[in-house]
Amino acid sequence: MSSLKFHGLMAMVAAGAAVAAALPSAAAAPASDEGGYVNSTARCPAPKSVVVFGATGNSRVAICKTPDGDFEYRGVRVSDGAKLIVPAEESTDGTFVADNGPVSYMVTAKSLVISEGSKVVREETMVDYHGPQAPAPATPTSTTPLPAPLPAEQGADDG
Repeated sequence: MSSLKFHGLMAMVAAGAAVAAALPSAAAAPASDEGGYVNSTARCPAPKSVVVFGATGNSRVAICKTPDGDFEYRGVRVSDGAKLIVPAEESTDGTFVADNGPVSYMVTAKSLVISEGSKVVREETMVDYHGPQAPAPATPTSTTPLPAPLPAEQGADDG
């Protein structure tokens, strides 16, 4: 290969690498702040406050709390920008459900489940999730002293 062709090929490879480096990664989480996703329907505008928000490969969602204490589902389909803003309810297990006619949207820390009646239409795994953390298990606070260690707990005597 001539030196000119080699250098031209290397320039094309370098240019391709520069373009690839400038493109956002498909796995990268969308930009977010304390209100949800920046420049997205999946954010809670003031005076509402964000409860949880997350992204799947296809969707971005936010659950907002209104000043009156009601919940609101705010979702957007990434492929075409379709938006949905409807009231939501919190379940006893910490999930949120929003109904839009016969279609329900359930938001959990693990997924967005879209169903129609009792039929799951689609379940999308969360790739980015922001919400309350599970409470840490309680530390025992017993004041009863422990008994003396058993011989097997004391270690071997090499003597």
